Amino acid sequence: MSPRSASVNEELRRRSRERLLQAAVELVGEHGFEATTLGDIADRAGSARGLVSYYFPGKRQLVQSAVHRLMHRTLEEALEREPRTEDGRERLARAIDAVLGLARDRPVLMRQHMAGLLQAEGFVQCPEQRRLAELLSDTVARYGAQNVSADYPMLRALLMGAVYAALVPGVPMPVPALRAELFQRYGLDWEMGVPPESEPGPGAGDEDLSRFFATERRPESS
Repeated sequence: MSPRSASVNEELRRRSRERLLQAAVELVGEHGFEATTLGDIADRAGSARGLVSYYFPGKRQLVQSAVHRLMHRTLEEALEREPRTEDGRERLARAIDAVLGLARDRPVLMRQHMAGLLQAEGFVQCPEQRRLAELLSDTVARYGAQNVSADYPMLRALLMGAVYAALVPGVPMPVPALRAELFQRYGLDWEMGVPPESEPGPGAGDEDLSRFFATERRPESS
């Protein structure tokens, strides 16, 4: 049997790494970070335990890369879905909704991601993170930013802050209100992106948001 070519070996390594990233997302989302071991991830991915260490220095780096992969894939799908558009404002609205949607739909995973960013290792620079940065930078450029190198980090910080606010245990802010604030900041119409149901309308002011918060916190009638 002739040896595999370099391109075949590279593709096999890429697929192996992808399986580990997907397994990490699934298991941490199901059981949390502490209850998930590298052995669990390797087993779910159908990989040898030693392969995890070959690709990633530790569990925290693996999970952060896995979440960045989930984020860039979710963002890419949102930006390219039909009807596809080149409208920069619409694309920014889709980007905001995609990221806030992960906080709403994957709270365990995203809460762990935010906690991981505050650890000593900090922000992991990896291919998945770079792809996410490319997509957000391109979105900012299409929106019409004059200084993408400054405006992209600001968008990233605002999105991270909104995700954090949505996930604080005990005092989470409603995702609709966070969306309203971001849309107002960037001058986006409420109907852009994927407007969820029962949310404050376009241009909601402080009084409207306060009323919305009160409605969100009102206990259900028994």
